[in-house]
Amino acid sequence: MQRVSPASTVWRSIASKARNTFAFNDPSARSFSLVPAAKKLHPPEIPCDFLKWGSIGFCRTSRFATGFNPLQPKPLDSIVDVHRLKDRYPEDIASVWDDYHIGRGHIGASMKAKLYHLLENRASECRYFVIPLWRGSGYTTMFVQVQTPHMLFTGLEDYKARGTQAAPYFTVSFYTEFAESKDLVLIRGDVVFTSKLTDAEAKWLLETAQSFYLNDARYKLVERFNRETRDFEFKDVLQVLDMPIL
Repeated sequence: MQRVSPASTVWRSIASKARNTFAFNDPSARSFSLVPAAKKLHPPEIPCDFLKWGSIGFCRTSRFATGFNPLQPKPLDSIVDVHRLKDRYPEDIASVWDDYHIGRGHIGASMKAKLYHLLENRASECRYFVIPLWRGSGYTTMFVQVQTPHMLFTGLEDYKARGTQAAPYFTVSFYTEFAESKDLVLIRGDVVFTSKLTDAEAKWLLETAQSFYLNDARYKLVERFNRETRDFEFKDVLQVLDMPIL
């Protein structure tokens, strides 16, 4: 069983190398493939050879499941009738959006446009973070990248075990078609591998990731992870989320 490492070198290496990870505009990048679920439940120590994935970009045409491509999300008008929604109140649009996704294997949510712009601004400066996901008597650590209009989640343990073969577990797309006219941004989440994440876990990860970027106090930890990793302590994240330090 692994414990939370106090050594900042681990997180500094991850943060510095991650700038090249999941690079959306890198056409020469390798693709990722389906891998077995992670077995460890606690934040891992990251060996140096594991960090080689940091120099490999994200393939624009990589498919993570049959017929699924996170970088080519379905156009909004292929999901809902945008024309008919233009005359509806924001609350009605959000309700229609949420109702549409119930029972369809996707996560539907929405947010105010001004909050999305704050997320967008902060993510442009600090794209990466780590979030513990509690399971039973322990937690697995998720690596998060925010590059609007996308957000990606994958298991840090999978990177340790599989390097460039690790794949995102959960992807999120933000639709801004109603941002200017309705002060509303629609959010769609897709659990790519249901063997790795439940819908409830995916929803919690989305809400938690947003809270770290939109809450001023929590965002300080995101800044520290990206800019001042010598001072980053994973236990601070655990404390903020009221999780025990194992």
